[in-house]
Amino acid sequence: MIEAGAAIIDITPTPGLSMSGFAARSLPAKDAHDPLTARAVVIGDTAVVVADVIGIDAGMSARIRQRCALPADNIVVAALHNHGGPVSMAGRLSLTADPAYLERLEDVCVAAIDKAVAARRPARIVVSQGSDPDIARNRRHSDGPVDTSLTLLRIRGEDGAMIAVVTAYACHPVVLGADNLLWTPDYPHFVRQSLEETYPGAIALFMTGCAGDANTGHSAHASITLAADPERSYEAAQRIGGKIAEAALTADEVPIADDISARNGTVMLAFERRETEALDLLEERWRNEALTAEPARKNLLGYWADWAKNIAPTAPAPLAARVTVLNWGGIPIVALPGEIFTETALAIRAALGPKKPAFVIGFADDNPGYIPPASEFAYGGYEVDEAHRYYGLPMTFAPGSAEALAACAIKLATEEDLAA
Repeated sequence: MIEAGAAIIDITPTPGLSMSGFAARSLPAKDAHDPLTARAVVIGDTAVVVADVIGIDAGMSARIRQRCALPADNIVVAALHNHGGPVSMAGRLSLTADPAYLERLEDVCVAAIDKAVAARRPARIVVSQGSDPDIARNRRHSDGPVDTSLTLLRIRGEDGAMIAVVTAYACHPVVLGADNLLWTPDYPHFVRQSLEETYPGAIALFMTGCAGDANTGHSAHASITLAADPERSYEAAQRIGGKIAEAALTADEVPIADDISARNGTVMLAFERRETEALDLLEERWRNEALTAEPARKNLLGYWADWAKNIAPTAPAPLAARVTVLNWGGIPIVALPGEIFTETALAIRAALGPKKPAFVIGFADDNPGYIPPASEFAYGGYEVDEAHRYYGLPMTFAPGSAEALAACAIKLATEEDLAA
């Protein structure tokens, strides 16, 4: 039998801290609608911890992995990427992070892993491939692809009691819009709540898939508003989360093997300038437009103008991106950094075998921004031409970056298959 443990620790901030996720939103959080948590699942000497924040940068991820009780190479530190959480990365997403909260976030992620390690006990794991919940939509192309995979792991102790349930889905946690001023994990809260109601006493771990171009059906630019939208409400988030949980629970259980391992790789990602206009002219134009813009657009233009003045002139060195593949009894957990598109996830799935249960997740061990596949550069848009400004990057990632990440992941995963 495999030894497994799970843990959950609250990371809900007090009201008054800045919220991260929408350039249109400038007001701090008023209160909490749902608790924010860090959740860890440990299988053997490997672990995944997911925190209910928009991102955890590479530096914090490395410290968490070094500080906890397991080998650093065996750990994935992921963010849920909810847009109803606090600022969680210093120097990114255009808002100042609270140092005390960053320290708390790091400490809690370490504590969650160590608590799950201490809770390990003999366990049996089964896997199922849920049905398509028909929730995610490609937000860049009306007929574009989405990753419909909905793998579910059930981890039971020797006594039959459920220790944890683990699932993932590729849909941006942005059901709630910029008008929301309450802490919330968004729809994943309701996925986890439904799974934990089905299995009382279990801890539900939800990992966000490659959702860079997938949400519930609105464009990225549709979020540049403070107006309420009935389709982006807590009622909608609860309905969506419940539907995903229901779809995850539909399939038959299949036992998995007891071999557990981890493999890592590093990919150097280059940058490329998308803007063709002189930076000083861009700054001047955006500041002038902001004088008469409505509040949400004004906030965005202010971030862009500051970017053109302070960040864009720098020449970035290539970014070292970590790729990890955990093998949980023959089930791969492919963990990629940043906002990865559907095309990249589907390429990895095709290489693994389209019918093989697997987790392919983003926002893992770093969140430096969107990493589009080469095919998407011709279409431009927020994710390709604009988002790097909000993320605090001088340029966008160069074409070929996503393909390099996918090639590394496929190599790690297929090497794992050969080793097994």
